[in-house]
Amino acid sequence: MRTKHTLLLIAVAGIVTMATPALGQNPAMPMMGMRHDSTTMAEMAIVHELIRNHDRITRTVTNLPDGIRTVTESTDSSLAKLIRQHVEAMTTRVASRDDPGLPMESSALRAIYRSGTSVRTTIDTTARGAIVVQTSTDSATVVALQQHATEVTDLVRRGMAAMHDGMMRMRDQMMPAKLPGTRP
Repeated sequence: MRTKHTLLLIAVAGIVTMATPALGQNPAMPMMGMRHDSTTMAEMAIVHELIRNHDRITRTVTNLPDGIRTVTESTDSSLAKLIRQHVEAMTTRVASRDDPGLPMESSALRAIYRSGTSVRTTIDTTARGAIVVQTSTDSATVVALQQHATEVTDLVRRGMAAMHDGMMRMRDQMMPAKLPGTRP
């Protein structure tokens, strides 16, 4: 029971860290390597708003032999603007291999950041959002692009529940299977 309580506290700390810029300097999460600069926190505010309003966003993904094509849109003009801002910011980060180290990042997204220079991105903005095509000649990067597209689609479909599940998967990857002094 104590282990479940501890894991719940870790999850809540991660969500609070991402959702509340004032609490962004969370000393309980040092292993994440998260930067807390104003740009990263502004980007996280956009992500949080998109996830909070996930039920007003539509998304389709087409896997290509060398990548993905995504269409992410909303009939709400303010959400459409946030979608376009998010796409632009993340495209810039990927191209410059600028991983902010956020707790919600999956291993697929981290791989995309590492492979940033091998990712070719084209963006067509629409009145309701953006159409993004990302391709690569590196097969591992293609797999990461397709996996991340699936993860983002899950965020659009399930919102905060999907974010929580993703953070728990990351926690499980970073923590040992059995903590010393605990029962199996």
